[in-house]
Amino acid sequence: MNGLLRLRKKNPILGILLWVYAGLSVYPLLWMIFYSLKNNNEIFVTNPFGIPTHFRFGNYVDAWSKFNVPQYFSNSLLVAACTVVGTIVLSVTFSYAVARMQWRFKEMARIYVVIGMFIPVQVIMIPLAILVRDFHLANTYGALIVPYIAFNISFSSMVFYGFFRSIPVELEESACMDGASIYRTFYTIILPIIKPAMATMVIFVFLSSWNEFTMALILITKESLKTLPLGLLFFQGQFTTNWGAMGAAMTIASLPTVLVYVLFSEQVEKAMTVGSAVKG
Repeated sequence: MNGLLRLRKKNPILGILLWVYAGLSVYPLLWMIFYSLKNNNEIFVTNPFGIPTHFRFGNYVDAWSKFNVPQYFSNSLLVAACTVVGTIVLSVTFSYAVARMQWRFKEMARIYVVIGMFIPVQVIMIPLAILVRDFHLANTYGALIVPYIAFNISFSSMVFYGFFRSIPVELEESACMDGASIYRTFYTIILPIIKPAMATMVIFVFLSSWNEFTMALILITKESLKTLPLGLLFFQGQFTTNWGAMGAAMTIASLPTVLVYVLFSEQVEKAMTVGSAVKG
């Protein structure tokens, strides 16, 4: 950070470009907030890009009370939280077993899991729907949680595998010589080291499951189980649409993702230097 500040002082043009980039990055978020405080006339005719002439906080009241946003919000939160926990637990344990233990076919198992990254969702939607039906998961939270974990575990395992490989084996050897079991070594030594990687994957998996639409649209038909991305479809009426209330719902839907990033952003920054720090 200090190096960047010194570089900006030496090169004012770079500083201007950085401010322009920051403005371009922040403006879509501000535009969405302004959008949520306007009526249809302001959004499309009189003031599509500017600050609202009258702040219509009633849009948030309408979104929350008239369009069942609390139910959609709680469904998305439950599904995303379960997906994060399941993905992190399974991918961390699997990656540790592959990276640090010796057993037959471990490379084949790692490659098999990583291949899942290259399978498009659209290709397996019909087999997935059949499996969900045969396992009696249709119109349950499990119909979303289980596939979400399966689709996120490949990338998470690859990330954790790289972090485990960067940790010196001497740490575990020292713990073993002191009488620590493999479980105690894993929980007291390894897990604290990979906290930055875990924080990074919490953000990634949460965003992936929170914003997912295709599988939720096909696998969930029960109204009480629909998530926020599906709920936003119901803001469009047959003859007219309350676009301000839809903007309010989108703003509400964005709050958890912003909060998750704020909570884990410091750990994400540490993830960029954890490898060199451990080796040093």
